[in-house]
Amino acid sequence: MVLLIDTNILIDVLQNRSPFVDASSKIWKFCEVGRVKGYVSSLSFANIVYVLRRQLNENDIKDVLTKLMLIFNFADITSADLVNAANLKWNDYEDAIQYVTAKRIHADYVVTRNTKDYAGGLKSITPEELLAIIYKTVYGEN
Repeated sequence: MVLLIDTNILIDVLQNRSPFVDASSKIWKFCEVGRVKGYVSSLSFANIVYVLRRQLNENDIKDVLTKLMLIFNFADITSADLVNAANLKWNDYEDAIQYVTAKRIHADYVVTRNTKDYAGGLKSITPEELLAIIYKTVYGEN
């Protein structure tokens, strides 16, 4: 299973945001151990640095990037992604970029807490929904 992990899922873990951190950290773990193939858009890393800019110094930024690179694959943003996202005419251009990047890498899902922000031929799913699918398909649990 190929996933594009949205920025909010990454920040949930990095900022230990309750109650979201539990499910989001489990998604991270499945990516880390190779149960699923997790991608992070390079846009997400830029957004993380922007959101956490008051909390991160230069060494912290490098440390976060290094840790993310150990767990996730990074998907660069292409100029075609930018054009394709603009052509979607979504209200949230950032989400549109994530969406077209996910389509380009052939992701099965965009994992996000903002599923309503995504529309079209690619399914967006919350961490809890994804965990239910993984537990059912891999472990036979409900």
